Amino acid sequence: MSQIEKAQAEYETFPQTVESIIIGTVSTEGIPNASYAPFVMDEAKNIYIYVSGLSTHTQNIHGNPHVSVLFIEDESQCEQIFARRRLSFDCTATLMERETEVWKQIVAQFQARFGELIEVFRGLADFRIFCLTPTAGRFVIGFGTAYKIRGEQLDKLVHLTGKN
Repeated sequence: MSQIEKAQAEYETFPQTVESIIIGTVSTEGIPNASYAPFVMDEAKNIYIYVSGLSTHTQNIHGNPHVSVLFIEDESQCEQIFARRRLSFDCTATLMERETEVWKQIVAQFQARFGELIEVFRGLADFRIFCLTPTAGRFVIGFGTAYKIRGEQLDKLVHLTGKN
């Protein structure tokens, strides 16, 4: 198996090695905010977060739908702290309408992954689900092994070198 094939296989499974993502948002005043949220992901690589309307990141998303997300290897699992495996995406956020069939399917995925607490969230009016649709990405496996993510389905890795 070639290096790119190994990287491609790791890219496909890496998001499921973590349960939460770091999210970067910006307010309408241009003030950045870093936070995190548990997530589920569909086959098209859309990322769903179930968040409180009271949180800063949710308020920011309502005002500015451009979101950066980061999946990152747990510090306790990495071999070198300066080279943690990480996957980032630039995304556009869309609020999902409550109680639609798609919304119910996403809630069921959250419940399967995170348990009964999701039933509590479902009853809270301020909790909402956003779909974060990736438009571009980068996957870093270690020193010298960074890849730009391309393709209609964000399914192609291009090794980054000094030339690209």
